[in-house]
Amino acid sequence: MISVSNVSMRFGAKILFDEVSTGFTEGKRYGLTGPNGAGKSTFMALLSGETEPQKGTVARPKKIGVLSQDHFAFDKFRVLDTVIMGNKRLWTALEERDRIYAKPEMTDADGMKLGELEGIVGEEDGYTAESDAAVLLQGLDIPDDLHGKKMGALQGGQKVRVLLAQALFGHPQALLLDEPTNNLDLDSIHWLKGFLNQYDGVLIVISHDRHFLNSICTHIADIDYETIITYTGAYDDMVVAKTQVRSQIEAQNSQKSKKIAQLNEFIARFSAGTRSSQVQSRRKEVERLQVTELAKSNIQRPFLKFEQKRPSGKHILELEGVTKSYGKTHVIRDFTASVLRGEKIALMGRNGAGKTTLVNALLANSPTVPEAELRKTSGYDGAFLSKGKVVWGHEAAVGYFAQDHRALIQPGMTAFEWLHQWNPAAAHEEIRGLLGQMLFPRDDGDKKTEVLSGGEAARLLFCKLMLQKPNVLVFDEPTNHLDLESINALNIALQRYQGTVLLVSHDEDLVDEVATRIWHFEGDHKITDFKGAYEEYQAVLV
Repeated sequence: MISVSNVSMRFGAKILFDEVSTGFTEGKRYGLTGPNGAGKSTFMALLSGETEPQKGTVARPKKIGVLSQDHFAFDKFRVLDTVIMGNKRLWTALEERDRIYAKPEMTDADGMKLGELEGIVGEEDGYTAESDAAVLLQGLDIPDDLHGKKMGALQGGQKVRVLLAQALFGHPQALLLDEPTNNLDLDSIHWLKGFLNQYDGVLIVISHDRHFLNSICTHIADIDYETIITYTGAYDDMVVAKTQVRSQIEAQNSQKSKKIAQLNEFIARFSAGTRSSQVQSRRKEVERLQVTELAKSNIQRPFLKFEQKRPSGKHILELEGVTKSYGKTHVIRDFTASVLRGEKIALMGRNGAGKTTLVNALLANSPTVPEAELRKTSGYDGAFLSKGKVVWGHEAAVGYFAQDHRALIQPGMTAFEWLHQWNPAAAHEEIRGLLGQMLFPRDDGDKKTEVLSGGEAARLLFCKLMLQKPNVLVFDEPTNHLDLESINALNIALQRYQGTVLLVSHDEDLVDEVATRIWHFEGDHKITDFKGAYEEYQAVLV
């Protein structure tokens, strides 16, 4: 059980949450939701004890497991050591003990300190720590031959499993996960869902993946209106309930306001007359009918609409015998496909299977994406094919959203200046309008590009695509830095878009609701080309 009593946090004039009291119960799985900047990570830090509240108290169990959000923070450490670090008291004692043993000579004080440290190691089961960590890793499908390797040698999905083992090490009574699906492919996300659904402690998770939240959560703690309200059910249940509650309060307020206006009119007309008793009763009723004060919602919904300056020809893309190798290592082998105008293709498969490699090869041969722009993105090597050819169709105009999209935004400019350069003929008000649609109010349009957050940089690139109006959109992991509202806006915009889409994404709802065709990258470097939606593809696999 984690209990929060009268907790308040604010930064300057901005109130994140005020006088919040709530609890998180063992055996229940909570999603912590709210828009970017609402205070989710701040609240998670309060729950873990990393940050103290400005007001109020947090009661927590002795042992809490926290999933590190930085998947690269432990790259220099052994896998086993990374897991043992989950017990901070034990790891600190082990490090101090090793430092003292490494001295050429020990003092009496060192000897006394060693005795104290050995006591801590014993209390925390430190003498079996490596074997306990190994058992945990084996249960999480990390084979023995990886236990002694450095974390930097592991793939993204394996790293998350090791970091989850770190969070679980020492049998924590509560598990706090901040964006656990980042950098995971769909297979790893499916595994994580199954694992978390079996966890019997208190689980609290932050995620921008709607499908993930709907799959694991029994409750949603939503940060909005300067407070935290817990709803029973998964994310979609919360959205419905929240809308209903808000609408109900607004309707009640409207009725109360009308009644108060009528009463005040009576009071004004007869306060000086002979009906003083009736006037007094009306005044008491006005006091009783006070309107419920509604704090402003933190949620901001961007408006995305992708259009085409002109449509492409019917046959937009041809791939013939496409093969890509690095030395003797095959990534893509002998892939042939024909893409028609208006198709929306999801590129799917395990991390490292070659999805971004194929995207780069297609873009390197495109008529409208400059190679200089591609060279700014990681992993681009000129994208020369080892064999085969790529041919774009008539009037193809390609717009590109890179996985490391910040590299595409030149520093030293304002957001307005950066966007305007892509269409100097556009009126200033058109540029300001696009920025406003993507949640850049007038002042934020003058923000320097180098200080933009990941979400702001993503939304600025969407502005560029809306300004350029290409007839082919290529997205490589566009949702990584977006909140749920922005992801939903992107989902709707891609469904309505009349052009062609190539989409690399691990967001299951986005793939399921947008894609009309699947290119699945298999383990043998082949690509399965399935003409149909993701749900139909899954049915074929069963």
